[in-house]
Amino acid sequence: MLILVLSFGMYLFALLKRHLLYVGFLLQAAYIVSRGFELGRLPLAGPHDTLVFLSASIAALSMPISRILKNHSGFQNGIAITAAAFTLLAITFEPRITPLPPILRIIWFELHVVLAFLGYALFAIAAVLGYLFLKEKTNLLEGLQYRSILIGYCFFSVSMIFGGIWAYLAWGTYWVWTPKELWTAILWMFYSLYLHVRLRQWWIGRPAAILGIAGFGVVMFTYLGVSLLMKSSHSW
Repeated sequence: MLILVLSFGMYLFALLKRHLLYVGFLLQAAYIVSRGFELGRLPLAGPHDTLVFLSASIAALSMPISRILKNHSGFQNGIAITAAAFTLLAITFEPRITPLPPILRIIWFELHVVLAFLGYALFAIAAVLGYLFLKEKTNLLEGLQYRSILIGYCFFSVSMIFGGIWAYLAWGTYWVWTPKELWTAILWMFYSLYLHVRLRQWWIGRPAAILGIAGFGVVMFTYLGVSLLMKSSHSW
């Protein structure tokens, strides 16, 4: 847990020294690897581990965009604050050390979760880019938001396919009518709507940026709200 506290500190200090964002990511990566060896599996079950993975993914996937934006301090600061917030939230949850049930010890579950959280991370980055676009009105920012959402959407779509395979192996059906599955479908349809309307000229700019920011609100409810507040096959 000390490594997580240190990574949280590095993300905060990245507001002053940008290279510390990379240090924070490396610390989290080391923590994920150590948890993996400790558990004998990918640490992807429960809020603690998934929040750590989400935070590390946001930091990692922001790096190519940082190179495009070069010295854009606003983007760097937005990513640092977002990664720090999810790291702090992860620290508040106890790490899960109990063995996983058999239905979670299959490759399709791991692929499903990894791709879903890579998609979540790109949606978070898109929300930061959208916020910056509303402040600065720079077309490059809105264009990068669109590309982040498009790639995140691809990851999330493949994740849903792998989730269906996992569900079939676990319960004998590709779809279980629980709140998590329903909100996952709502999330996918929301970003499908974004990608369709973004093709219309009058949606490019402020409307698309706002829609991209709102989408991350749907992400957070699908991820944390449903899991913590509703009974589901994905509940913690």
